[in-house]
Amino acid sequence: MGVTAWVLLALLGAAFVGVWWAVYHLLRQQGRILLRIEELEARSMGPSRADERPRGLPIATPAPSFQMPDLNGSIVRLEDFRGKRVLLVHWDPQCGFCQRIAPDVALLQEGLSKRRTELVLLSYGDPERNRAMADEHGIRCPILLQPDGSAVEAFTAQGTPAAYLLDEKGRIAKPLALGSEQVLALAHEASGRKPRLESKRSLAESRLEREGIPAGTPAPTFELPDVHGRKVSLNDYRGRRVLLVFSDPDCGPCDALMTELAEFYRRHLHEASTVILVSRGELAVNRRKNAEHGIEFPVVIQPGWRVSKHYGIFSTPVAFLVDEQGVIARDVARAGPEIMRLAREGLTVREEAPMA
Repeated sequence: MGVTAWVLLALLGAAFVGVWWAVYHLLRQQGRILLRIEELEARSMGPSRADERPRGLPIATPAPSFQMPDLNGSIVRLEDFRGKRVLLVHWDPQCGFCQRIAPDVALLQEGLSKRRTELVLLSYGDPERNRAMADEHGIRCPILLQPDGSAVEAFTAQGTPAAYLLDEKGRIAKPLALGSEQVLALAHEASGRKPRLESKRSLAESRLEREGIPAGTPAPTFELPDVHGRKVSLNDYRGRRVLLVFSDPDCGPCDALMTELAEFYRRHLHEASTVILVSRGELAVNRRKNAEHGIEFPVVIQPGWRVSKHYGIFSTPVAFLVDEQGVIARDVARAGPEIMRLAREGLTVREEAPMA
């Protein structure tokens, strides 16, 4: 073989090595790019899909022990609940998602209790804020206070709300529930109700009527103390038409309505009809507002939203007209002008037309 041939072979070999080296680096770089794309896609999918590894404590393992004060300052330990199932919820009264599901959680308490399941909120903040939240939504369960910024071991690095269901021996009975939907689904299941199908509305959407119960529905009864300490029952007004108004002493539009409603009551009402105001908040504040507006009709105070829940609406001011048989006669009236129109149309005596 001549010199020329050897030179050509050497050049071809060098070219082959060069091409191979370039392809190797290109593939390596492409691999890095693909990995980076995969990482970015995973991040965009959120933590639930970015990390497919099991999260939370494994089923059948003991839940880490804890001890912390309740709202009265008494120390409570996880072991104190031994012998019952426990729905342990990581909670914060300032968390919007917690606030969103609080009414639904409150409604599930009876079912949980019947199945010997203790609802326990591991919350943040001061006792007053947590007490106000519990009163507002009718939550009656142990609320334990974690130091701000320091979650118990079971919920380390988890947000709110999140939950575990523990068995009677304090072991993890169900996987970690994260977020309002999963926590509600777990609470729903623990209370003995059939878990909803994915095609159905969420529990927060379907469990509570939020637009007011419709006309034709029997008016939910109640017995509450008025601002003078007397008991007032809706049943006592059977045979009369009642304008049932829901108000709040901190609500500006309610203030404007009260002045007009008090005047209307003095001028137009008669024995066949009346007004009952269902208010919220502190007794002293309601008494002051009562005197300020010269209100002569009964003003009762509901704990939190307890009566409002039964009437399916959580805003103020709103009103329902209850007929003589105790049935809702009209759909809910919202805001001052609509409420006053309902009062005039539903409560005043219509004058008979003169005989021809």
